[in-house]
Amino acid sequence: MTTTRILIADDQEVVRRTLCQIFEAEDDLEVVGEVADGESAVQRARELRPDVVLADVRMPGRDGLSVTQELAGPEVADPLRVIVITTFELDEYARVALQNGACGFLLKRSGPGLLIEGVRAAVSGDMLISPQMTMRLFRQMGLPAVGGRRPTVLTEREWEIARLVAEAKTNLEIAEALGITAGTVKTHLRSIQRKLGLCNRVAIAAWAWETSAEGR
Repeated sequence: MTTTRILIADDQEVVRRTLCQIFEAEDDLEVVGEVADGESAVQRARELRPDVVLADVRMPGRDGLSVTQELAGPEVADPLRVIVITTFELDEYARVALQNGACGFLLKRSGPGLLIEGVRAAVSGDMLISPQMTMRLFRQMGLPAVGGRRPTVLTEREWEIARLVAEAKTNLEIAEALGITAGTVKTHLRSIQRKLGLCNRVAIAAWAWETSAEGR
């Protein structure tokens, strides 16, 4: 099993401790470092080269948005994967984080399942955004509308999975809800992306929300 190495950057010790407990409970995740400010985050990330950096938006010295740009921005030759985490549900933070190269934007209250899924999604080249913010971001950033695609192109099982993705369920939670394996969920997700021309589960969630709103 390949282990995903994580660096946590947050100025609150209790948050770092909680995140460590969440990730260390997973066999495939390992916390290799903790820092309490932005400058240390950049330095340790360059030294350790972790698979994923979790950076809090608000930190002393250099904030998480600046850290993201420094480690994952468009001008970075060898970018790292950075997930921005925050207590504040502000669209502007999320928009800037994504423009600066973040591969995820998660609220700290998202819960262990979504935080773990976010790290695994980043490693697989996908992106995860807290569902409370996804649709607003799509609209603000001018991303293509997805509601016009007909849900009938999906099988009944694929539609069920898309709906559960829109409810922020992890692959494991979806598997348990439908009585299938997590591997089967991944297969269905790839099929959904291919059929609808979507690039990640964020887009699947947006499609499901808009399609549901229009009436199935």
